[in-house]
Amino acid sequence: MKFFLDSADISEVKQAADWGLVDGVTTNPSLMAKTGRPYQEVLREICAIVDGPVSCEVVASDAAAMLEEGEKLARLHPNVVVKCPLLVEGLKATRALSRRGIKVNVTLAFTPLQALAAAKCGATYVSPFIGRLDDIGQDGLGMVAQTLRIFANYGYPTQVLVASVRNVSHLVRAAEIGAHVATIPFGVLSQVLHHPLTESGLERFLADWRATKQKI
Repeated sequence: MKFFLDSADISEVKQAADWGLVDGVTTNPSLMAKTGRPYQEVLREICAIVDGPVSCEVVASDAAAMLEEGEKLARLHPNVVVKCPLLVEGLKATRALSRRGIKVNVTLAFTPLQALAAAKCGATYVSPFIGRLDDIGQDGLGMVAQTLRIFANYGYPTQVLVASVRNVSHLVRAAEIGAHVATIPFGVLSQVLHHPLTESGLERFLADWRATKQKI
């Protein structure tokens, strides 16, 4: 399973890239707004750090304007993936962009049929928001598993990009069921690397070694 970092914070992107875990980055209008910087500047900087897909979202509400914004975003860097919302107008834009050879991440999917619609319109990725489904008492990862089975049934190449990841348990189950990608907040990605038994075990090993008074 590929790990994408869900962030527009350059310091977070740099740290995560240094760990060697990041295969791509996803952003959204809220994350971009938090930077307080021009989005084109931020997007180009992220693309210079991470050699992988970098999603940036359109903000228009009709298909023609989404198409125009998507083409502008795609011209900024070859790794840019245009994010379109899972609405009728967003799917129209997705079809038009994909026909132009532009990769699209269809975002805010909450049902398998929404995800199937995105795949039928040529989406490169579809992003189910599992944490938000869990918040309303639905099984977010169950929806992901259904989507994966449907895509496999019909041979759709669209990748399932699990979003709204809240904890490492989400990541474990997403990997178990075969999700192609998970996009992960920096705080959750940091937890992947830590366990108290790892840290205490290392300290014991080093203490035993120091007692030998040897050097490597």
